[in-house]
Amino acid sequence: MNIHEQAATVATHWNGVVVRLIENRENAVFEMAIPDGKAALRLHRLGYQDETAVRSELWWCAALAAEGVSVPAALQTRDGNVLVRMPDGRFASAIAWVEGEALGSVGVPFDAHLSLILDRHRALGRLIASVHTVTDRLVLPADFTRPRWDIDGLVGEAPFWGRFWDHPSATPDEAKALRRIRLFLQDRLGAYAADGDFGPIHADVLRENVIVNDNSLSLIDFDDSGLGFRPYDLGTALLSNLYEPGYEGIRDALISGYAETRPVSSEIVEIFTLARTCASVGWTAPRLAPENPIHRSHIARAVMWANRIIGPGH
Repeated sequence: MNIHEQAATVATHWNGVVVRLIENRENAVFEMAIPDGKAALRLHRLGYQDETAVRSELWWCAALAAEGVSVPAALQTRDGNVLVRMPDGRFASAIAWVEGEALGSVGVPFDAHLSLILDRHRALGRLIASVHTVTDRLVLPADFTRPRWDIDGLVGEAPFWGRFWDHPSATPDEAKALRRIRLFLQDRLGAYAADGDFGPIHADVLRENVIVNDNSLSLIDFDDSGLGFRPYDLGTALLSNLYEPGYEGIRDALISGYAETRPVSSEIVEIFTLARTCASVGWTAPRLAPENPIHRSHIARAVMWANRIIGPGH
């Protein structure tokens, strides 16, 4: 069966009917009509997260939603389950539908008025803070398992998304720059880890994962969530804005919204933005065709941002 036929079959566990494919990246995500309205059906990528990790993600989102945080909770099948194992070994889950439009698209400049962009990023900062604050009040299940976005997971010998400094598309000078960045991050993250804020994080607060509905924001797609440094969520939220002419205002708005309840410095947030530029370089190597231009653009972005944060290399 092709992916559409697989989705149509598994949708019946929720008494659902597949409407359309939304995206097919790490997971295949479909819009699904169910008796109560709409849902997002996810066919989880085989081998990326195991069953315990997926169940941990779904538990966390349900707990956040129950506390009033604007994230989608998992929907139970007609048999009362939140996961269905498919014949090929993949898992399927369904989550509540979130109405609205994505905050934006990676690589596409904002076309809204700057004041609106700033308001939305201030609200996004508040939303990220609420995820962290509510999570700190939760008692995680004993078997809660997610990837670790810690020092090893970002800049250790085997980072979760790969050894970015060994990217095959990097020129010798770029490879040297990426190795320099790694050493810088090992030092700065090591210093932050001594008494920094660490716990469950979303880890992928990209524009596409922030849904705008009038004046409210929701955060979706916790597939990459894990245990990590909290400023990483803010750094990731800034990733798509590094070439925006209003970047400084966007950064300040995001951080000010977050800092209303959870103090954080812009310096450490921008260091974690650098960490995310490198993680994204590592992500591309095993996933994209060698000729894909994203390899080059991601490497160039990481080097550009390092030149700003560390200074030009020698």
